[in-house]
Amino acid sequence: MNLREVAELVGARFLAGADLADREVRAACAADLLSDVLAMVREEGVLLITGTVTAQVVRVAEVMSLAGVVFVRGKLPAKPTVDYAAAAGIPLLATPRTMYETCGILYTRGLPPAKRKPFPYEHDHPSSPPP
Repeated sequence: MNLREVAELVGARFLAGADLADREVRAACAADLLSDVLAMVREEGVLLITGTVTAQVVRVAEVMSLAGVVFVRGKLPAKPTVDYAAAAGIPLLATPRTMYETCGILYTRGLPPAKRKPFPYEHDHPSSPPP
C-alpha cells in the first residue's frame, strides 16, 4: 500500500509531502505517546497514526524512518511543524476520522500492524506468545 491509497481509504489530505504519495507503507502503528512509538516500533516504513500534533512527531518520524504520519480527529499541526516535515521529507496527512476508524479501515484493507519490540512482561515470561 502507498500513501496515496492510505489517503483515499481514510479520507485524508496531504499537509506536506504530497510529492511522496507513492511512498510504500509497510505497516502501521497508532499512538499518542511518542515514547511508545520509540520504545515499541522496530522497523522502517511504518505509518504513524496519531492525534499528537507537535513538532516532536516529525522528529520521531525522521529518526525512525517512518513512511509518514496521519493525524486523526481533525487535528492539524502548526505551520512550523508542517514546514519542518516538508523540509525533512516526512509526509503528513490529516483525516477527520477517529484513530479507531482509521486503524480499522487500514487493517481491513490489508495493512499489517508494525512489528514490535517485546513488552517488558515478555522478558519475565519466556512462554508468552511471540509478537
